[in-house]
Amino acid sequence: MTSQSSVLQDSGTMLRRNLRHAVRYPSMALGTVVMPAALLLLFVFAFGGVMGKGLGGSTGNGSYVDYLSPGVCLLAIAANAMVTSVSVAVDMTRGIINRFRTMAIARSSVLTGHVLGSVIQAVASVILVLLTAIAAGFRPTAGVLGWLGALGLLALVSFALSWIAVCLGLVAKTVSTASNTPMVLQIFPFLSSAFVPASSMAPGIRWFAEYQPFTPVNETVRGLLTGTHIGNDWILALAWCVVISAVGYAWARALFRRDPRTT
Repeated sequence: MTSQSSVLQDSGTMLRRNLRHAVRYPSMALGTVVMPAALLLLFVFAFGGVMGKGLGGSTGNGSYVDYLSPGVCLLAIAANAMVTSVSVAVDMTRGIINRFRTMAIARSSVLTGHVLGSVIQAVASVILVLLTAIAAGFRPTAGVLGWLGALGLLALVSFALSWIAVCLGLVAKTVSTASNTPMVLQIFPFLSSAFVPASSMAPGIRWFAEYQPFTPVNETVRGLLTGTHIGNDWILALAWCVVISAVGYAWARALFRRDPRTT
């Protein structure tokens, strides 16, 4: 067996392990879906009339749910990072990593299994949020290629954030810390064009919203699903995903070389 095939096989084993854990303990994963879906319903039905008219729409709630839904998908992905961080911290603090290090498996497969499992869970969360949005009145105009492009970009965003979440789990000294630090990632969608256009924000926040990663991703996903203008946002979105993935992967590998913590 070649080294590459061994890594793939070991990564598949670790992926199955993490998915089984998610099935056995679904409460945290479900929470990351319920919160964004509830937030979507709140904004659409409580504030959608005013927000929709502010966006120039004539149908109130209908205009705003079309604008809001792509951003809530990103919020669901950011919330899923907490699950990944906690899962990694549990492995690092309960001694299972010591056992893995004594086994004839590729070390990279441990982290890869966490990341791939996180992406699968995030995509499932996005689908559930989209179904909730459609029930609330979201009417995307995308064809097959538009849907594939939007879901593909969201999966790539999840892949990038999952590596950052792995790093946060590796540096956390306790599981509680690992559940708190990823909340920083959940702030970024709120300070992007997810809920209101960046042009409507105060100057300082507007500058941040225009140049942070979530805004071009959000604009690209919205454009693919609803036909709004994308421009160069897709290039920026892909570039951010590549940079974040590379930084997260390199950081995670460096952290994982340390001796694991045990309690």
